Amino acid sequence: MSAVLISRIIGLLVFGLGGFFAGLPIHEYLTSFWATYPFSNGGTIAIVIVVFAIIGFVLTPYITILPLQSLRKTFNRSSPQILISGLVGLLIGLILAAIVAYPLSLLPQPLSSILPVVCVFVFGYLSTLLFITRSQDFTNFFGNTSSKKQARTKGTLPAENERRILVDTSAIIDGRIADIAKTGFLGGTLLVPRFVLNELQFVSDSADSLRRQRGRRGIEVLAELQQNQDVPVVISDIDVPGVREVDDRLVVLARQMDCPILTNDYNLNRIAELQGVKILNINDLANAVKVILLPGETFNIHVIQEGKEHNQGVGYLDDGTMVVVENGQRYLDSDIEVTVTKILQTSAGRMIFAKPEA
Repeated sequence: MSAVLISRIIGLLVFGLGGFFAGLPIHEYLTSFWATYPFSNGGTIAIVIVVFAIIGFVLTPYITILPLQSLRKTFNRSSPQILISGLVGLLIGLILAAIVAYPLSLLPQPLSSILPVVCVFVFGYLSTLLFITRSQDFTNFFGNTSSKKQARTKGTLPAENERRILVDTSAIIDGRIADIAKTGFLGGTLLVPRFVLNELQFVSDSADSLRRQRGRRGIEVLAELQQNQDVPVVISDIDVPGVREVDDRLVVLARQMDCPILTNDYNLNRIAELQGVKILNINDLANAVKVILLPGETFNIHVIQEGKEHNQGVGYLDDGTMVVVENGQRYLDSDIEVTVTKILQTSAGRMIFAKPEA
């Protein structure tokens, strides 16, 4: 038997009992102005009992069980931060109401009796609502302040004036971050949140062999970074309560800490830029440091395959730039000196067209 049905039966009995005691006063009231009232005492009492019992059967769940179930569902869906914020807000509201209640009690009647009670409800409601709606901001503020104080004591976080760089999982898995760190171009502290490390571990435990291999490579790269004395690497427990996606957490943290995100994830790059967060994209860095060749310059290239067009040969520079050699088919598997004739920049990268030196 469900709790709702039990509450209906109890409501039927309680309201029916109330109708039994209210039947006689109702009969006397009706006969006082209705001279031709057709029912006797017993008939009126019976009708009142039936009406009250029906009312109790229908309304009892809505004033007992259903509100409690709704509250329970609300509490289950609410995070601990929201519940704690609501309690703190209610406590602060009651304290403010108690402070204001004394001067209001000095007012003449009936204001001295009504306004203090009204203040309790108003201050309690508004303060609770404020803390619940801004729970994430309060939690982040106090949480970051506390973590910063602990980190100052333990020496795990950089100082406020020192540059901090949030590191994304994709940048660690990519692996080039270790080589960049060795060059000394990354000035500041690399900050790896715990949830990024958890995602890296999840990738390394993947059932897909390729993802598993990349995840384990990322763990090795992170260990290599920690051994680099020039670029400090900090594994931090800072987090953003109420946000589930890793990319969203990184963007929110970057905005709160006013620091850039190091990544090579195109989607994260776009999302962060839309929200005004600075991005350090490894792919952009790689494109920026590619060798710049101008038409007329000469260099050596190893022709490794045929081109799409007739009699073309194709080779690659050390940075992966494709070089198309006109009349280079006969030089397959050979190192030749070529002269740049044209440079074509496409969305896929840079292509260099050259011809063999006469």
